[in-house]
Amino acid sequence: MGKKSKTEKKVKGAEKTAAKMEKKVSKRSKREEEDLEALIAEFQSMDAKKTQVVETACPPPSARLSASLSAHPEKDELILFGGEFFNGKKTYLYNDLFFYNIKKDSWVKSEIPNPPPPRCSHQAVAVSQGGGQLWVFGGEFASPNGEQFYHYKDLWVLHLATNTWENIKAPGGPSGRSGHRMALSRRQLLVFGGFHESTRDFIYYNDIYSFSLDIFSWSRLSVSGVAPSPRSACQMTSTPDGSGVIIYGGYSKLRLKKDIDKGTIHSDMFLLRQEGKVGQEKWTWSRLSPSGNKPPPRSGFSMAVGPSGRAVLFGGVYDEEEEETLEGDFYNDLYLFDTVKNRWYPSQLRGNKTDKKKRRRGKKDEAGGEAADKEKEEDAPTGPTEVIKEIVTEDGTVMTIKELIPEAQEADETNADDEEEEEEEDASAIVEPCPRSSAMATVRQGKLFLYGGMFEVGSRQFTLNDFYCLDLHKMDQWEVLVEMDPNEDDHPAAKPGETLTEYQARTEQYWIRLTRANMGADAKDKKVVKVALAMAKVFYEDHTEGA
Repeated sequence: MGKKSKTEKKVKGAEKTAAKMEKKVSKRSKREEEDLEALIAEFQSMDAKKTQVVETACPPPSARLSASLSAHPEKDELILFGGEFFNGKKTYLYNDLFFYNIKKDSWVKSEIPNPPPPRCSHQAVAVSQGGGQLWVFGGEFASPNGEQFYHYKDLWVLHLATNTWENIKAPGGPSGRSGHRMALSRRQLLVFGGFHESTRDFIYYNDIYSFSLDIFSWSRLSVSGVAPSPRSACQMTSTPDGSGVIIYGGYSKLRLKKDIDKGTIHSDMFLLRQEGKVGQEKWTWSRLSPSGNKPPPRSGFSMAVGPSGRAVLFGGVYDEEEEETLEGDFYNDLYLFDTVKNRWYPSQLRGNKTDKKKRRRGKKDEAGGEAADKEKEEDAPTGPTEVIKEIVTEDGTVMTIKELIPEAQEADETNADDEEEEEEEDASAIVEPCPRSSAMATVRQGKLFLYGGMFEVGSRQFTLNDFYCLDLHKMDQWEVLVEMDPNEDDHPAAKPGETLTEYQARTEQYWIRLTRANMGADAKDKKVVKVALAMAKVFYEDHTEGA
């Protein structure tokens, strides 16, 4: 046998170190997870009392991040599951399930018996088999004070045709984790990376598992080549031919010494490819060096696969770590990655197109020469315009949200003497989601949908509940489906000991006024009242201890 290369030795060494660390972490976190298992069991006991499927028209889901948003494989609908909300004092985890009808622009909350327990930072993949299925793996549950964590290793499937949840008990799967990625590759689900964290220790993974959708079994893949370093929160995109996946970016931490950790934002890219006949497949890692304009380093970005094999990257945050502080620069930009050409493209929205004019350059009407000159001066570019909005929360914190409205693009002047078509842009109509990280994104019929996420002002975290849509064919402007409501806590609070019925009766007129303002004057009174009471219920349950 030949000598092992330095690279192979490093890989083997890293695997041994990871195995030791996993043993250490699992031992220390076992006690913490046992404490949380009792709390999770309470949630499951409450859910077990539900025996019928209940579907209710409702307002948009409450503010959250790190949920899953998936395109329904059979209908023009989106599926939102789970997520996390932090109000500055307490952490809330969800296991609620919502369906968004794209054509009707309406939401339905679906309460299905025996769902997965509450979680965030899980992964969900929708497939078309069996009338449509949503597969959910892993994620985490946190204690209300956000100091203890439970990492799931369970696998669930939501049968969309029958409205039933099923817990798939298959041995040999990945260990408990969150922040991992899962994607469909032919007839199997591939799970890569993620992390497991306790109060004092953590471990990041770079292993990869396959779950067969034919025989419902797990297998850990043996892959040749140099794998990505351990990480979480990366991009994982299926290749157009379904033979593999592309990994981009991610985040990991390294313990330098006791109580001192160093975070790393990754910006490298890898291809995992499957080759060979069925039953004799071989998997190989290879490093990619894409061309084009790459996104600046960041974590917490949102990713979805668009038309023609193009992956869409939105937002994220770049944290600058100093000795005792962590300052984040949040983004709201868009990048496209062409998986076929292996190339990055920064995306610039075109704006709302108005009437098109035809002009012949260099020729002026004798009577209108001066007017034409004046018009030319008025059309001269003035540079991008920065619009600043300030929102003051009830505790006095000032949130400053900046939106950069780009200048209208000048037409190409290389053929100045030829007749050409100029497109004027209504720059004031360009609206963009505010900078954020951990938003939920998916693509359905060539449109990118973006929901929620979070951003920070100083030491305060603000969780969002706004909802946007962007046509990836036109790339003209974002459509606002639900406006941002950062002052959600300004709604009337429940009094100590007040029941839901009492709260709804006391605040009904407030919620009706708010609903009427959102639905418009033409909405029927009966529907307004129904939605208003549903909004009051959602707010009450999200902000009441033990609800």
